[in-house]
Amino acid sequence: MALQGLIWDVDGTLVDNEEHHREAFNAAFTAAGLDWHWDRATYQELLGVTGGRERIAHFVHARDPERAARSGFDDFVRELHADKTRRYGALLDAGVELRPGVARLIDAALHAGLPQAIATTTSRVNVERLLARTLGEQVLGRFAAVATGELVTAKKPAPDLYLVALEGLGLAGGACLAIEDTALGLRAARAAGVPVVITVSRYSGDDDFSGALAVVDSLGEVDAPARALSGSLRDKPCVDLKLLSDWHDEISNFN
Repeated sequence: MALQGLIWDVDGTLVDNEEHHREAFNAAFTAAGLDWHWDRATYQELLGVTGGRERIAHFVHARDPERAARSGFDDFVRELHADKTRRYGALLDAGVELRPGVARLIDAALHAGLPQAIATTTSRVNVERLLARTLGEQVLGRFAAVATGELVTAKKPAPDLYLVALEGLGLAGGACLAIEDTALGLRAARAAGVPVVITVSRYSGDDDFSGALAVVDSLGEVDAPARALSGSLRDKPCVDLKLLSDWHDEISNFN
């Protein structure tokens, strides 16, 4: 089965932005008068919980169960996360860069007529803001489907976001390829039948990527070549559509 669609994760994949998220969480905690601070080790652990509100709730249940048991806890988490989202948006406005090769591949797929979708646990407002700052105000409309965290109850590693993206694309999972940066994303895509290429990000280097078609340190550019951590770049300096198709064909032929 030929490659017929690409599905992109956002955080860590399009931009290596988890430090922006961590900074925004900590700023929101401080503004709320909370003595919480997520250092990198803590945040690394919390990334095992997908979704910002879910991450806060998980942390509070573990650290301060009495607060979690109080009336109005859900409202507290919602308001705290809303403030975090505002602060994260301000950080994006101050400047954020796409990872190497992202703009090149998105543009190449557009020119080739290859449908693309987004499957991310983050909120639509965050996706819109990030893409507007990096690829332009109109780019979101060029994606055939945009599956964000508000649309599902079960987030990654559940397959629900990918199922929404596939429905929007009108394609079967095996006809597509996902580009992800974490093991949770890999598991979500594979559960929906979508093969995966991993581009490792700051917080995902120690993840288990068993089952990925290939693992690279970035998608790469000619002047900033990608490095294969698993699989072969076939003497190419960077990941391009032909290489994605070749990787996809390998698993299609195997199946």
